[in-house]
Amino acid sequence: MSYLVKPEHLAAAVTAPVPADESLPRTCIIGAGSSGIAAAKALYLAGVPFDCFERGSAIGGNWLFDNPNGLSACYETLEINTSGPRMAFSDFPMPADYPPYARHDQVHAYFENYVDHFGFRHTISFGTTVEEVTRDADGGWLVRTSGPNGRRAGRYDAVLVANGHHWDARWPDPAYPGSFDGEQIHAHDYRSGDQLAGRDLVVIGAGNSAMDIAVEGSYRAKSVALSIRRGQWVLQKFLLGHPSDQVTLPAWLPWRATALRLRIGALTAGGLRRYGLPKPAHKPGQSHPVQSDQIRARIASGRIAVRPGIERFDGDTVVFVDGTRAKADLIVWATGYEVTFPFLDPALVSAAGNELPLWKRTVHPDLAGLFFVGLVQPVGAVMPVAEAQGAWLAETLSGRYAPPPEREIRRQMAKDHERNKRQFYASPRHTMEVDFDHYLWDLARERARGGQRARLGRRQGP
Repeated sequence: MSYLVKPEHLAAAVTAPVPADESLPRTCIIGAGSSGIAAAKALYLAGVPFDCFERGSAIGGNWLFDNPNGLSACYETLEINTSGPRMAFSDFPMPADYPPYARHDQVHAYFENYVDHFGFRHTISFGTTVEEVTRDADGGWLVRTSGPNGRRAGRYDAVLVANGHHWDARWPDPAYPGSFDGEQIHAHDYRSGDQLAGRDLVVIGAGNSAMDIAVEGSYRAKSVALSIRRGQWVLQKFLLGHPSDQVTLPAWLPWRATALRLRIGALTAGGLRRYGLPKPAHKPGQSHPVQSDQIRARIASGRIAVRPGIERFDGDTVVFVDGTRAKADLIVWATGYEVTFPFLDPALVSAAGNELPLWKRTVHPDLAGLFFVGLVQPVGAVMPVAEAQGAWLAETLSGRYAPPPEREIRRQMAKDHERNKRQFYASPRHTMEVDFDHYLWDLARERARGGQRARLGRRQGP
């Protein structure tokens, strides 16, 4: 399945505002990162009246370096782990002169151009924080905000939560015994190699950020130890000179087909056991993909020492469970993120252990009018997923889509949730995992069925 659209197939840019149909449900979108702008564009072109609130002064979420919203962040060397054609929105391809894996600044520029192309920047209220979202007596939603015009409250028929899930840093709990004399930061606080220069560095984790930071540290730091508690299969971004994720299979195939593709990629890249990393206890395809083209060479060069999990701290030394030690004055915890919604009462919605079952990762079956966009960890990029979710919600809010009976929604949600638990090993990082191509194929089928239900309902209506 390809999401590369030829420029000549693009619709002309929307230059005049699209009039909103005030008879449609009034909607609030929280956040103007990649998921929020995808939802905003869909509602805007569908004529659904909405307000989009963004805490910072610019769009882009985690793809804006030093994002002024104070929550989102990325680092200087960050580039996408999904190739451009697979990351791009379906109706707005990335520029042809972008590299196969674009840098964060290129991705942010792409989002800026996307918003301007479709002409909905004026719908976003910048510098506006959503403080609280509550139900009202009529089943609608009260949204309280603070911003340039002070504190305000508005009533909405629907709320689309697009506040992201890579901003609330997860730290080890409980903390390791002993005391550490040096500096500790989370990967969320890492910006550039300047923070690593001349340091005795310990990076903790085995995900994409941990690999990136350890590799950068191998060039800038005095010493680097990479502490990995659980082994991971580390894929390479290119296969036979081409982006590896562009080798795709029919989207209707079950997950085991995608898992097979990931296993082939892992075997082609080669295991990491001979580099000192522990052998993964799981098969390729049973965890979120980790990619690094340099980690093997930097370990082989001796610039990165691989260590197991931490046992304790001892002043300026980290002691590992195998008894080895590493001198350190900087620890970077690449230990993931918590899924939180600071504007929602935890008694209403919470994601303990990052677990929040949703129908199609979008619909909360107990809270009518509350939807989530981009709250998903795809084996691929989130942007096309958020785009499809936004289009689906635009159809729902404009009456062009009708859902199946509630019992069917709950049945499907439970089935999908249990399937994901079986496919991936138990971890907070896998509670929202989906197969990118299969998810989009499945959601497209449901949108088509819902469109038929809506048309049939109108024909049978009074």
